[in-house]
Amino acid sequence: MSTPPSLASGPEGPHALRPLLATVLDALSAGARARGGALPRGGPEAVAARMRDAVGDVLPEEGDPGALHTVVRALAETAADPAEPLCTAHLHCPPLAVATAADLAASTLNPSLDSWDQAPGASELEALVTGALAREVFGGGGAEGASPPRRTTPATRTAPFLSTTPTARTTPFPSTTPTPTALITTGGSEANQLALLLAREAHGAGVRLVHGANAHHSLPRAAWLLGLAEPVVVPAPAGVLDPAALDEALTALPGPHLVAATAGTTDAGLIDPLPEIAELCAAHGARLHVDAAYGGGLLFSDRYRERLSGLDAADTVTLDLHKLGWQPVAAGLLAVRDPRDLAVLHHRADYLNADDDTEAGLPDLLGRSLRTSRRPDVLKIAVTLKALGRSGLGRLVEHVCDRAGEFAALVHGHPAFELYDPPTISTVLFRPAHASDDAVAAVRRRLLTDGRAVLGRARIDGRLWLKTTLLNPHTRPDDLAALLKLVEGNTPG
Repeated sequence: MSTPPSLASGPEGPHALRPLLATVLDALSAGARARGGALPRGGPEAVAARMRDAVGDVLPEEGDPGALHTVVRALAETAADPAEPLCTAHLHCPPLAVATAADLAASTLNPSLDSWDQAPGASELEALVTGALAREVFGGGGAEGASPPRRTTPATRTAPFLSTTPTARTTPFPSTTPTPTALITTGGSEANQLALLLAREAHGAGVRLVHGANAHHSLPRAAWLLGLAEPVVVPAPAGVLDPAALDEALTALPGPHLVAATAGTTDAGLIDPLPEIAELCAAHGARLHVDAAYGGGLLFSDRYRERLSGLDAADTVTLDLHKLGWQPVAAGLLAVRDPRDLAVLHHRADYLNADDDTEAGLPDLLGRSLRTSRRPDVLKIAVTLKALGRSGLGRLVEHVCDRAGEFAALVHGHPAFELYDPPTISTVLFRPAHASDDAVAAVRRRLLTDGRAVLGRARIDGRLWLKTTLLNPHTRPDDLAALLKLVEGNTPG
């Protein structure tokens, strides 16, 4: 009888993992060398053929002892590596080594956050981390006196919201105000969907989503999925939601309303005028959700967090730390001002949260997500927050934002290029001067096919722009100059 394969956890787990980790690291290194740049050369057909050749028979009759090295090397060779300085297309960050190492521990121990007896420590860790991040969103933070006014919880859910005086990070919530919390999600899309679900359950199926033309596609998609009416789209003529148009929409439409604002648009990284939007929501008795999946990372920076002024007036806020938080996917959160809103998520399954177990003190985890099995994504977040602290994360945020400003200045000073606008966060839009949209699209695809650079694309004001989203804190000014030279040299004349 053959010996069963080794397990990752248990007394022998570390011994079994150690040589396998060496194999993985060697395969990652070999694959990166073979790739030789930001992404593999040759385009989709060549990459697919390379992967097919490397993997061969996916389910052979007899196992292959070299499978770990073979498949990991093939994946590394055919990857678009966000740690490469010229891989700048998307909100796709290079993960921190410490976060990745913590994620290995999560995979090894394999807790599932659907019942306490599967994840005793992880459930408490999740409560600690989500509480701390919710306080960052709703309870002030950053430089002393820099936090914007915080809205109090209304007496009823449709009552106008009142403003209070600014509170510093260390000011506790009034005893009458429920303590904010957050839910771990798979990313911004799930968080936005949950925000709409909570609004529907709080205000009824007639709640109407109102969002800017600049909003993320997951918001109208969530409205469709939840059976809500067609969303009302408010113009965003300058790339951000227009408060005057929002006021008109809220005045003309019967309520209840859910206004969704954006802090960090996908195309240009712009932030809606949150204070004005919050005031309008208060005046109209509307619920406010802010999709800060991208921009939420600014909370860690004392220098840039003021760009999120008004965020703490929201009822719910989407965060996504696998963007401006340097976490491996997935690391999303939905911060919730009033945890009583989460009562609608309560669900009972006798084998997971029997009444007598709950009454005996075992925590009930089913109301923390719409998912049942959940891996402990909180572990890598907790380790990162603890290892780097606010100042360490803030420096990373400031570095990429500053580097984006430098790249924008480089583009602006170059006669061969046109800059869309100075960056608000770390996204820079630019295009070759006098080039047609077809030429802009062609240069991007040429660089992708050659494996030399990964640039995004954004269509704004009827024109196509190249997009760089700078999330790599190791990117140097020389890398940015090389990127610009590469685009210039490959633009059709």
